[in-house]
Amino acid sequence: MEFSLLGPVSVTTAAGELALGPAKRRSVLALLLLRPNTTVPLEQLIDSLWEDEPPEHARTVVQGHVSRLRATLAAAGAEAYGVELATHGSAYLLRLPEELIDAHRFGELVSLARPEAAPADAVPLLREALGLWRGPALTGTVSSPPFAAATHALDERRLTAVEALARAHSALGEHEQAASVLYTAAVQHPLREGLIAALMRALFRTGRQSDALDWYHRTRRLLSEELGVDPGARLREAYEEILRAEEAAPGTGTVPAARTAGGPGAGTGADGGAERPAAVVSRETGPTGVGADGGVGTGQAPPRLLPRPPARFLGREAALDRLTAALTGDSGPESDSPLAVVTGPAGVGKTACAVQWAHQHAAEFPDGQLFADLRGFGEGDATEPAAVLRFFLTALGTPEHAVPSSVAAASALYRSLVAERRLLVVLDNARSSAQVRPLLPGGPGCATVVTSRSRLDGLVATDCARPVGLQVFGVPEGVALLGAMLGPERVDEDPEAARELVELCDGLPLALRAAVAQLTARPRWRLARLAAALRDERRRLSLLSAEDTGIASALRMSVARLSADDARLLSALATSTDGQLNASAAAALAGSDLEHTQDGLDRLAEMHLVDEKATDVYTISTLTQLFARDGTGEAEETEPRN
Repeated sequence: MEFSLLGPVSVTTAAGELALGPAKRRSVLALLLLRPNTTVPLEQLIDSLWEDEPPEHARTVVQGHVSRLRATLAAAGAEAYGVELATHGSAYLLRLPEELIDAHRFGELVSLARPEAAPADAVPLLREALGLWRGPALTGTVSSPPFAAATHALDERRLTAVEALARAHSALGEHEQAASVLYTAAVQHPLREGLIAALMRALFRTGRQSDALDWYHRTRRLLSEELGVDPGARLREAYEEILRAEEAAPGTGTVPAARTAGGPGAGTGADGGAERPAAVVSRETGPTGVGADGGVGTGQAPPRLLPRPPARFLGREAALDRLTAALTGDSGPESDSPLAVVTGPAGVGKTACAVQWAHQHAAEFPDGQLFADLRGFGEGDATEPAAVLRFFLTALGTPEHAVPSSVAAASALYRSLVAERRLLVVLDNARSSAQVRPLLPGGPGCATVVTSRSRLDGLVATDCARPVGLQVFGVPEGVALLGAMLGPERVDEDPEAARELVELCDGLPLALRAAVAQLTARPRWRLARLAAALRDERRRLSLLSAEDTGIASALRMSVARLSADDARLLSALATSTDGQLNASAAAALAGSDLEHTQDGLDRLAEMHLVDEKATDVYTISTLTQLFARDGTGEAEETEPRN
């Protein structure tokens, strides 16, 4: 499934182009595609669809278009591609892998191209990028100011790519190709002075001096007639360079070296910037492959950014084996850069499992190990990919001033730097596939482990990620953890209480560790005393906490990521007597229709707040029920009573 903005707005599948309907419906889709994986308020859609005062029924019209688009995408199998058009209150969210959008692929290709530093590589990249265009951007949408502005912005990006392609050809001495690339754009944009100046230089270097000067005089007249202004500095400088070159060496079609060496506007490329001959490099390229443009430093030790190994890590042999198979074993996916996603409910030990595996296999990645907490389910906002890329690039030796400001460019540089390395990347606590994708390395020697409370189905669908699900501990594993942390003697003196503690903690390692913290602080307590206190459901969550760590805090972060409708559904499920029910029973508890409830259950299961044990059999853990009943999980008492 491919989404097109660089020309007529369209959606194409293997079966052909989808019928999207009238202009306003295409416009709704276009606006959602311009802001992928971001909620777009209904009011913004209304403001964009009508140039004048919108009609009274505008909300209904937009809702109808969204409903039709959702049905069209669903009928085309959008789910298999990781595409979902979701409603969040009075806003909409088009969730999809951004690589499916031609404008995103265009930006990625352009950011990879370095027309001055690597012109031979830049030419095919930029030609591929420009080949994605099938006409004026956003064709078929309404002509309101917001869409006109978006169209202009996309077209500016196209012109920038055209100018970059011309610079690459010029750096290779291919001035005929540079002139050909610029000519059509100059005809379409006759008042874009930088473009005309670049065309003049390209024409002059092919020996077409009269054509170059004719473009100057034609543009000067247009500027005077249309805008009442004289040519700007860039156009005048190009004209003067050609005149001086003709005087210095008539008929050579070569700009003097004294002018190409530097100075404002001298020897400028297609965008008016300083042009550097392809064979001349001011500084030697280092072993990382990034040199004269202020790239990566050399000779530094590989980054070792993993946190310390988890204390008293027990069990998880099966999960560790699955990670090994996915990332280093022969049974792993045929991928340039293997990727595994460790998922499970809050407190199940995803980070500990990933970090434990990373330390066990660190020697297999001698070029370094990177680690970042994406804070997808933490306090405050999730970590932006741009911040992580800056952190990774500087850790890999890139000077601060050389880190690109845009995510696409920084991601491209990051992939380029690690392409030939054997590197391990651990991305902890991810919120969404879109947050992860810019941080994925390239190259067969790199491997990535992602942890998340969400299943991140998008990474599985489009990036060949291998899911590794973690389940809660059974009683034997939970008792073993208690023994490892408290000492076997303390557990052996009351094995029944130890088993009860595991059950009261739902087998969650985080809850068990919080219980251990309570008992460690009170060495004279028997396990039965804490178990008795935990039987009081009103106090259980508050007891299973230690300072800023605890099940209530972890669940709060998960629930905070839910829509209002899904949070209400979770609260309704918490009233279930045994924590097990089907979609019909859930709909009855929530007072909602079956289809809406089924969608909500699927989203809750994706976030591991409920578990689909079998087809249409959903369970909710006791601790999640306790939290969802009051939404806080806090109690006045934080210690057991005597």
